[in-house]
Amino acid sequence: MDTDKIILQDEDQELYENYRFEVDKGQGPLRVDKFLMSRIMNASRTKIQAAASAGFILVNNEPVKPSYKVKPEELISVLMTKPLREIELIPEDIPLEILFEDKDLVVINKPAGMVVHPAYGNYSGTVVNALLGHFNKNNSKNSGSVGPLLVHRIDKDTSGVMLVAKTDDAQALLSRQFFHHTIDRKYLAIVWGDVKENSGTITGHIGRSSKNRKVFSVFPEGDYGKHAITHYKVVERLGYVTLIECVLETGRTHQIRVHLKHIGHPLFNDETYGGNEILKGTTFTKYKQFVNNCFKICPRQALHARSLGFKHPITGRAVYFESDLPADMSDLIVKWRNYAIHKITDDTFKVLEEE
Repeated sequence: MDTDKIILQDEDQELYENYRFEVDKGQGPLRVDKFLMSRIMNASRTKIQAAASAGFILVNNEPVKPSYKVKPEELISVLMTKPLREIELIPEDIPLEILFEDKDLVVINKPAGMVVHPAYGNYSGTVVNALLGHFNKNNSKNSGSVGPLLVHRIDKDTSGVMLVAKTDDAQALLSRQFFHHTIDRKYLAIVWGDVKENSGTITGHIGRSSKNRKVFSVFPEGDYGKHAITHYKVVERLGYVTLIECVLETGRTHQIRVHLKHIGHPLFNDETYGGNEILKGTTFTKYKQFVNNCFKICPRQALHARSLGFKHPITGRAVYFESDLPADMSDLIVKWRNYAIHKITDDTFKVLEEE
């Protein structure tokens, strides 16, 4: 992040540019405080408004009020009295499942529970730390690179295929593919409820909730958030849950999780979006016990990045990688499959629990 020093003439105060954003060409009129809330993690509206009132938010290098409406292609800067905290990237000897690697990129099978990049609260044990350790150990780091260069991310509790660049050129060319939505990404998800249609498309702008900055929601088109499209199809119906395949046309934060909740089918055991409650089923006491046991089998949101297809940034060759479902999701499917094929009564649950 650029941390150039800036001197405000009226206060003679040394400030640092902590954030810089260029407004999208298609952006409609939107208050600058709302605009920044959707783009800065853990930034409250109160803090943003206070910064604007202090003259620390600039649009095209001019201070603006919180109510200022941003316009397409404007440059917005957020100034602070201190530079952003630099996070030291430390190589760590953490095992990784490498699906493919050459001098330009590496494809891994990320386990659930692993954070992608060091940040507040997670300064070690991440994918980036592990890759740095891997590069050092195997002398596979390109000399022109400063480390693993991310082109996309996977949520901490989502497992599956993840792509990382090793050179600036590879990162730029891969990022372009993600930007133009030419990447082929498929996910497998277990969701609450019997999904009515065998296939469908979910369209809805996704933005950060004003009530809880860690949660995203679907908003009316043109009002707030970023355009997002998710395609899905049913793979297997399992009674009160459904196994589906999702194809991302866009790649917004929490996109699958937010879109599926929006249509009434939250991911199984997704704590953030309410999937860790018993949302469908019977009133049997032992059914509740059965579901709680399922939560223990898969103690995270049931989402797996199944495959990733793209053009190699240097050779131009089409490549495709996939990973099998991890044990927790596989075991969860077996558990619900056994449930679905039985006529359920209180006595039946005793049999299921023993299988």
